[in-house]
Amino acid sequence: MAIGVALNATDTDNQIDATVRLAHEAAAAGLRSAWFGQTFGADSPQLAAVVGREVPGLHVGTSAIPVFGRHPLLVSSQAQTAQAATHGRYHLGLALGTKLLTEAGFGIPFERPIARLREFLTALRQLTETGAADFHGELLTAATPISARVPGAEGGVPLLVAAMGPQALRASGELADGILPYLAGPRALDEHIVPAVTAAAEAAGRPAPRIVAMVHGVVTDDADSVREKAVEQLAFYEQIPSYARVIELSGGQRAADVSVIGDERSVAAEVRRYRDAGATEVVFSGTEIAGDSDRRRTWALLGELPG
Repeated sequence: MAIGVALNATDTDNQIDATVRLAHEAAAAGLRSAWFGQTFGADSPQLAAVVGREVPGLHVGTSAIPVFGRHPLLVSSQAQTAQAATHGRYHLGLALGTKLLTEAGFGIPFERPIARLREFLTALRQLTETGAADFHGELLTAATPISARVPGAEGGVPLLVAAMGPQALRASGELADGILPYLAGPRALDEHIVPAVTAAAEAAGRPAPRIVAMVHGVVTDDADSVREKAVEQLAFYEQIPSYARVIELSGGQRAADVSVIGDERSVAAEVRRYRDAGATEVVFSGTEIAGDSDRRRTWALLGELPG
């Protein structure tokens, strides 16, 4: 599962039908995985299950479900169902979320996010691996008076975290299978993110973590114009401290500074830089920013790159 894309088909009459069509196109281009974000719209594990069922061979993933406003028992049910539906091709991504969306959307305080992440991962691991849990933490309780097992998902579910800060990276290295950093350029990966999560995994006696670099980018001949669009579309992330920090660590000032925008040669070179920085997988998002022609051009390039 080397190079993939995030699919975004919200501007359509039917998001599910359009997403399945895009997934078929991605697979035909040689891409290995398709990923789905989670906000307040479509349920990403359910969408992944549908796509994985409709497009055999394509790995599918969620990037990423915030731990606030969810419960490990319910997320486990979603993830195991998607894993059974796809016969082992589903990958679950979790996130801390943001204070703005958590408090405005759910009406709950965004407090002790790292502690919540740790408890969520601990309980979720028990559930996805055994179908049972008996976890009683400070913030969460997850117990199974009846089985939570989903037949067909006995292999478990890979657990990834959209982690970039020191504490989240430590928790992810100790308790998850890998990370999903977004808007983290090669410099931030190489100097800060990969060493931190790898050291935490080693200290916990866990295997080397997967580093799934989520990269915003597109192949285009109109790089200046597309970058202007990226500045506007990605400005939201600059308001979030964790993203602002990782953008700065990557050598950028704006989120668009870490976008990969250019012709085939320059984009391929950037993918190699991510690999050299420690990324085990690369997933491109925002490939629709310059229209369908450049999206297809991007997917064609990514599908041809070595895994």
